Amino acid sequence: MTQSSPGGDAERALLSVGAARSLILDTLSPIEGWECVAVRAALDRVLARDVIAPCNVPAYDNSAMDGYAVRAADLASDAETALALVGTAFAGHPFAHTVGAGEAVRIMTGAPVPEGADTIVMQELTRREGEQVRVPAGLKKGQNLRRAGEDLAAGSIALAAGTRCGPAELGLIASLGIAEVVVHRPLRVAFFSTGDEITSIGLPLAPGKVYDSNRYTLFGALSRLGCELLDMGVIPDEAAALEAALRDAAQAADVIITSGGVSVGEADFIREMMARMGEVSFWKLAIKPGRPMAFGRIGDAVLFGLPGNPVAVLVSFYQFVQDALLKLLGVNPLPPAEHFAVRADFVLRKRPGHVEYLRGRLQRDGAELTVAMAGAQGSGVLRSMSDADCFVVLPEDCTAVQPGDMVFIQPFNGLV
Repeated sequence: MTQSSPGGDAERALLSVGAARSLILDTLSPIEGWECVAVRAALDRVLARDVIAPCNVPAYDNSAMDGYAVRAADLASDAETALALVGTAFAGHPFAHTVGAGEAVRIMTGAPVPEGADTIVMQELTRREGEQVRVPAGLKKGQNLRRAGEDLAAGSIALAAGTRCGPAELGLIASLGIAEVVVHRPLRVAFFSTGDEITSIGLPLAPGKVYDSNRYTLFGALSRLGCELLDMGVIPDEAAALEAALRDAAQAADVIITSGGVSVGEADFIREMMARMGEVSFWKLAIKPGRPMAFGRIGDAVLFGLPGNPVAVLVSFYQFVQDALLKLLGVNPLPPAEHFAVRADFVLRKRPGHVEYLRGRLQRDGAELTVAMAGAQGSGVLRSMSDADCFVVLPEDCTAVQPGDMVFIQPFNGLV
């Protein structure tokens, strides 16, 4: 990958990706409000309070495998030991007596360790002879035991506030016998597309018009975050209509997301409206695609004015908006952006001065992963996002990529 010195004055005036992310995230704080929900309803929700373990997990010493519960003091250090079998312990049906000298109890995985025993001998290491079991030499006291409280001690924090609950977290909560948890309320997000050329799906497409895809990609991305959505449709390029839509959205939602109308054309009103109705930080970002993006507030609502091109909408959403929404939802800490290097399987020339997000597809070349471009890379070619499984992230100083060069990729898995 060929690199160069930074670009000219125009490129240097653009705000970097890192600076833009920091400015957005430093401005935001989690929304107020919480609710108590059943464990199954907590999937993808964010904990508003710590989950405290009311009991030990495991609740008692238990066997980590099928085998025999024995007393380490009975085992010879240099020879096989024969022990008398006195019973069996099952998960849910413990052995009710004490293991005495020279005795062993057959035990199943998860069964409570009988009183008197302190070691579990793996079944595969033993020999059964009638009512005796022969145990090899060299075993250590305490092996193959899961101690009470080993996973979680009673009174400890099982899950901290700010944790987003996935399948493992639901299982952990259930393992504590907890039926309900306190989570942040859902984030209310209003979104709409702008532009006289935009036509809603299901209507005839007149000459010079295009169907609205941005509301549907945003609907999908926002739904995965569990947001409460207010789809306001398509707003024409008319100042009065945009002002009314923004005012209604600001009263109804925590966040407003628009697509289109943030550039410098005669019909691009979003930046002007934001400045007049609230506060605006407007950036031309050092990024491709997605250079024009507005961020600010109208009343108490946070506003993101995204570009109009379909790929630019998704790049902007995943590089800036998604983490901002997670912070508003109370997620702490924010998930790190996953990047790793693979070899390129494409040729590209690039102007320095901006970070470029190509849509790529990982492929295996023998034992090594490589990445190819997923079709045409224009900012209006939404097919490239559908065919891709990663972003190829080219830094500001990159000027060219040749086959075999190492490039950084950001996998879609866990991101989109």
